[in-house]
Amino acid sequence: MTAFILVAGAHTGGWIWREVADRLRESGAEAYPVTLTGMADRDGAAGPDTDLETHVQDLLRLIDRLDATDMVLVGHCYGIHPVLGAADRRPERIARIVHLDAGMPRHGDRALALVPDEALRERLAKLSDAAGDDWRVPPPRPEEWQRWGSVEGLAPALLDRLTDESVPQPAGTLTQPLQLSGAVYELPSTGVLCVANGSSIAMVEGLVGLGDPRFQRLTDPRVSFFELDTGHWPMLSRPAEVTDVLLRAAAGEGRRLAATPSEPPAHLRPFLMEVPERRRERVGRVDLHFPDDVTGELPDDTSPRPAVVFVHGGPVHPDTRPTPRDWPAFVGYGRYVAGLGAVGVTVDHRLHDLADYGRAAEDIAAAVDLVRADPRVDENRVALWFFSAGGLLSADWLAAPPPWLRCVAASYPVLAPMPNWHLVGSRFRPAVAVRTAGRLPIVLTRVELERAEIAVTVEEFLAAAAESEAGVEVIDVPLGRHGFETAGGAERARHAVEQAVRSVLGHLSP
Repeated sequence: MTAFILVAGAHTGGWIWREVADRLRESGAEAYPVTLTGMADRDGAAGPDTDLETHVQDLLRLIDRLDATDMVLVGHCYGIHPVLGAADRRPERIARIVHLDAGMPRHGDRALALVPDEALRERLAKLSDAAGDDWRVPPPRPEEWQRWGSVEGLAPALLDRLTDESVPQPAGTLTQPLQLSGAVYELPSTGVLCVANGSSIAMVEGLVGLGDPRFQRLTDPRVSFFELDTGHWPMLSRPAEVTDVLLRAAAGEGRRLAATPSEPPAHLRPFLMEVPERRRERVGRVDLHFPDDVTGELPDDTSPRPAVVFVHGGPVHPDTRPTPRDWPAFVGYGRYVAGLGAVGVTVDHRLHDLADYGRAAEDIAAAVDLVRADPRVDENRVALWFFSAGGLLSADWLAAPPPWLRCVAASYPVLAPMPNWHLVGSRFRPAVAVRTAGRLPIVLTRVELERAEIAVTVEEFLAAAAESEAGVEVIDVPLGRHGFETAGGAERARHAVEQAVRSVLGHLSP
């Protein structure tokens, strides 16, 4: 008989699993909703010394007293940290681990990354000796739950219940590093991704395709995936679907990712049009693609040229090769605008993790300074073009456009942090920044078959732009997908690229 041990996220307890547990038992399985020390009706059992190890021990005591031969540990959000800690010490007892809208923390990681409040996160990170009230993190207020995860699918009564029954979280559970020997990585696992909270199988496949070594183990045949079309609390919003997915996961079902793709990953496929090679200069992290008549020394009869700076998305692991400026799409764009008389600029910025947006923004600013200082570039005619998750980096430029910035473009962009991207600072919200963009021209290429979790950020951006009367031109790509420039080169896709480039260069006219 399968026994499910159900471990909830921060500020909640076993009560959140009540309906799922009942349904599991009706199916013939055993179900054990866990209330960890200091949580729900056990809040009085916690003290300043309550930490992640306390919660690991809670689970170990339960595992040791059960005689089930087929034990599945389910961790939701924060709950995956004690689940992994306990499974790592009892791997012989565990049949499968289920990550229910939860990350993949590694040895040494802290659950602090789940705290959406930047100031609170920084304060807790510096906390060395818990004292007074510092050892407890207050639960979210009703209007704050959305910051901890998407509340899509939660009826008002359920959101009220989530608020009423939440309790302070012992700070040590968030600040103590997870200790893993590595045994847990040999166990079968299933990821249940909640699309409305910013996760999807397509997104995971994209990360694997980028060659990030942290995600390569997701191609192990013992790893499977499911999607749920709901927010971050699926046990409340979709209990029947969660029950079904857990039973199927225990049976070994779910989507597998290909370990050896039959074709190159999407980002390494050819650009959708043949573009002649142009002279390229590499300066640090920056590549400049020049028109044919612009040489190393600018002739007296040649005027400085406008520049288009292309900003890739990510995160991209620092060991990924080739780096983005050598990917066919960005080389293609750089050559294409160079062939039309502008300088095409590509940049390898350091967006290696969700916490790196600040550093990536610095890299883009430095690249722009370098380009504008080049005598072959007209410093007063520059456009910035952002792609995918690099779209968040447009926020600084939209919020306070400098006079030399003639246009901002974005292709299949992410324009607001996903609900589960807690490490992305509040500074990087183009859907807010566009309200102060004024009449800055914005060219947005939107694909019809965009991932749902990204499409909602684009609609949020366009709604804010309309309210503030920002100058947005939308170029739609019928049947286009994320990264459409390397997806086969259909005529409608080529037309969209040509139209977007013409529009951007039009804004760079003298």
